[in-house]
Amino acid sequence: IMAVELDTKGMNCPMPILQAKKTLKGMDPGDTLRIESTDPGSVNDFASFCRTGGHELVESKKEDGIYVYLIKKAA
Repeated sequence: IMAVELDTKGMNCPMPILQAKKTLKGMDPGDTLRIESTDPGSVNDFASFCRTGGHELVESKKEDGIYVYLIKKAA
C-alpha cells in the first residue's frame, strides 16, 4: 500500500480537489493520499468529494493552521 503526499498549501478552491482527483487517478485502489491545505473551505470540499467519489476519508484534521486529509482510494 502506497502513501502519496500532496501539498496544496496556498491553493484555493477548487484547486486542492482538482489536484487530488488528478493524483488519485494514477494510484491503485486502497492506496492512501495525504493532502495538506491552507484553504478552510477544503474541509467541506474533501468531505463531499469522498462521499460522491466513494473514497474513504480516513482523517480530516487541523494541525498548526494546516488542514490535513488522509484519503483512501476507492476499490
